[in-house]
Amino acid sequence: MMGCTPQDEHEFPRVPVTLDRAVDGDTFNVMYEGKSQSVRMLLVDTPETSHPKLGVQPLGNEAKEYTKQALEQADQIELEFDIGPNRDKYSRLLAYVYVDGVMLQESLLEQGYARVAYIYPPNVRYVDQFEAIQKDSQNKAIGIWEYENYVQEDGFHKEKYKSEPASGSNDDSAPNDYSGQQPDLSCTIKGNINSSGEKIYHTKESPQYTATIPEEWFCTEEEAELAGFRAPKK
Repeated sequence: MMGCTPQDEHEFPRVPVTLDRAVDGDTFNVMYEGKSQSVRMLLVDTPETSHPKLGVQPLGNEAKEYTKQALEQADQIELEFDIGPNRDKYSRLLAYVYVDGVMLQESLLEQGYARVAYIYPPNVRYVDQFEAIQKDSQNKAIGIWEYENYVQEDGFHKEKYKSEPASGSNDDSAPNDYSGQQPDLSCTIKGNINSSGEKIYHTKESPQYTATIPEEWFCTEEEAELAGFRAPKK
């Protein structure tokens, strides 16, 4: 394991934790105080991957994979709390996250996988530097900033991702509708959210597999269940 910086050399205390599992681009579970607990990264928001109403948003899977790889490959994961509440209304831990000493929020913003959002004083320690990083990504038109109006004050707008790229983009072609795009051909399990809001996954053996329009793809049934999907009723 790589050596870590002593606590007293950090400006603010950091708490070492162990990864339990990644969830999406801005949320994951760690072992903290003897049990698995959910962590929500402070001051950033990434596109959804399994929202009951929004489904999969453009670059949601990419942000999820980026966060997953960073956490799983890290020798050390640390949490830094701000001066305000360290939990939200869902009892998730609110923290700045470090992987081998590098703040994950900053990396997500630099890559264009996240926007600065959910700014609730007094938990605003790094908001100015986050906004500066975001501005740079906007100017480069990378990631979520590639398509004009995809990112708005109230979140991400999937329908805008099919329009013309924002000024400065190097991509000359707009993609088709992102919904249901299969990120990995080896992942064949389809996740669908029905009109009642039920999250159901279908394997190739499922009677409705061919007719199912996926809102998310999974590689294993376990992965689908961890994301809140269930098998179809027999």
